[in-house]
Amino acid sequence: MQQPTEQPAQAKTSVTERRESLQLKINGKPYFHDGDAAMPLLWYLRDVLRLTGTKYGCGIGACGACTVLIAGKATRACVTPMQATAGQEVTTIEGLEGEQLHPVQQAWIENDVAQCGYCQAGQIMAAVDLLSRKRKPSEKDIASIGNLCRCGTYPRIRSAILRAAALTLERGG
Repeated sequence: MQQPTEQPAQAKTSVTERRESLQLKINGKPYFHDGDAAMPLLWYLRDVLRLTGTKYGCGIGACGACTVLIAGKATRACVTPMQATAGQEVTTIEGLEGEQLHPVQQAWIENDVAQCGYCQAGQIMAAVDLLSRKRKPSEKDIASIGNLCRCGTYPRIRSAILRAAALTLERGG
């Protein structure tokens, strides 16, 4: 994949935009951003890199559909400016791929979590963050994630997170 260096050609630069070259790492690969440092990470991921697993939901960081990991911490990409990603490792849903499914992805499939599926990438990324901090999360820990699901699959999400915790322990994680 070619490594984009700036926003798509149709995007215009305004007088108020701040420009600086930012080095970042997304899903283990280095990238540079020479565009507006205040541009939300979500638009860089979707429009420049074409990593469309991260979804636009509300645009104000409330719903969690755009959740990615920055330095391993769940972060809302729609309200995170590019400048906040400089020198950080960003992981999207596409970055969870490996030789085998991530335990959270496997648990999502086993528990048939997705209904419409729109929020699921954000839900999965938030669950990955939670399980990196809490090997055996409680119901309260799971409820504190705060990502919204318009279809209401919360019982299956909770079951999948608990299953992912068990899978992680089984795999020695």
